[in-house]
Amino acid sequence: MRKDAFTGGVDPGGLWTRNDIRILICYILSSVDAPLSKEDLTDILQGRGLANYFEAEDALAALADLGHVALAEEGYTVTATGREIAGRLDVELPLAVRDKALEAAVSLLARARSRREHRVEISDLENGCRVDCHVQGGEGVDLLSLSLYVPDRAQAQRVEEGFYQDPDRLYKLVLSALTGDMDFAREILLG
Repeated sequence: MRKDAFTGGVDPGGLWTRNDIRILICYILSSVDAPLSKEDLTDILQGRGLANYFEAEDALAALADLGHVALAEEGYTVTATGREIAGRLDVELPLAVRDKALEAAVSLLARARSRREHRVEISDLENGCRVDCHVQGGEGVDLLSLSLYVPDRAQAQRVEEGFYQDPDRLYKLVLSALTGDMDFAREILLG
């Protein structure tokens, strides 16, 4: 196979041809069926070592010029021709590449949904920070509010990221601990 793309930052098994990178972008957008920003797409590709940053940017621009992806207010979406490309040519891509890309995209969308549905507030204090985490239920009701003191902003941001990883799991864990359901708590921790 002829390599025609820059490979800086690409892990072994990543994509080294411009055409494969274009196919992968169509595959990602088609699979998640949700708009993704340019930053999200390059994050997925570069963050997993699947494609060079500049090649990913060029591929996205080329796909937009060809009408295979479209830019909407929410981000890029795949068009009918882009979906057709993904459906016909995704087998050209290694399964490991498709799996890595899809896992990254789904994870990214889950974090975005988590940030929309729940909230974290960081307040600077004289000797550290207070982090207020809110697990929201329907209609803006707080199912759980939790305040933590941490010694600095860096830790506050780590707590925020950790919270957004799985706020529903935190809620279930706190609820099972407070109700004394240790079997459920163990299941949550081990699951």
